[in-house]
Amino acid sequence: MNLLFGRTISLQLRLSVAVVLSVLLIFGDRYTQGGTLVRTSLHTLVSPLLYFANVPYEIFDIGAKSLHTRDQLRQENNLLKEKQLLQSEQLQQLAFLKKENQELRALLNASARQSNTRLIAQVLSVHSNPYSHQVVVNRGTIDGITEGQAVIDEMGVVGQLAQVGTTTSRVLLMTDITHATPVRILRNDVRTVIEGIGKINSLKLSHVPHSLDVRIGDVLVTSGLGGVFPEGYPVAVVTNINRDEGLPFAQVYAEPVAQLDRIRLLVVLGKSAQETLSND
Repeated sequence: MNLLFGRTISLQLRLSVAVVLSVLLIFGDRYTQGGTLVRTSLHTLVSPLLYFANVPYEIFDIGAKSLHTRDQLRQENNLLKEKQLLQSEQLQQLAFLKKENQELRALLNASARQSNTRLIAQVLSVHSNPYSHQVVVNRGTIDGITEGQAVIDEMGVVGQLAQVGTTTSRVLLMTDITHATPVRILRNDVRTVIEGIGKINSLKLSHVPHSLDVRIGDVLVTSGLGGVFPEGYPVAVVTNINRDEGLPFAQVYAEPVAQLDRIRLLVVLGKSAQETLSND
């Protein structure tokens, strides 16, 4: 090797030998298995070096993700603290209002409201078309639920259980054309009924007189009539009113409070013992 690349050998000869060796290696790698074996062996030997060379990048990437996660957690922590503070203030008001309500009920000799049992359910599938709005949840008779129980989410009323199986059940959404919900206007306690019209983001108040005191922006909550939905749960917000005197009733439309096209987790409200006895 020293003789071949020594200073006594001409550059032309060394170049010719290098070219011939290169050609031989190319043909050997193309038409024999030995070249593949050698290349694989060399790649195996070099692999630790590649991993080692990638270590600084991995360390930098982990550090960057750690800093990003830490900042994100700090922001979320601050938001949760603010939310907790606001909810604490609301909780204080709720405790006061609850005590005041109990005192008023005592003066009126009215029975106390019974608390409802609650069960968390997860949406498994959605069955939605212009004629039927339903979802399937992962709860059934083995969980102690029955047909007709009210279903809500974190925002408000979603619908009610229509068909209950052993492990799964169908929830009839309140936007279904066959569903109607007794409600009252939160502003003035006027009672009415809201019904589905086959649109996932729209409801209609049924048989509304032209003289009814209803305004755009009014919040509708459950009235407690009918024995399905407990009183006081948010249902919808009035978005459009058409008082055409040529029509027998005013056309009043509302938007559901619950985002029915995005529901994932639901709460099934159980009937209280008092309601069960009254229904029997």
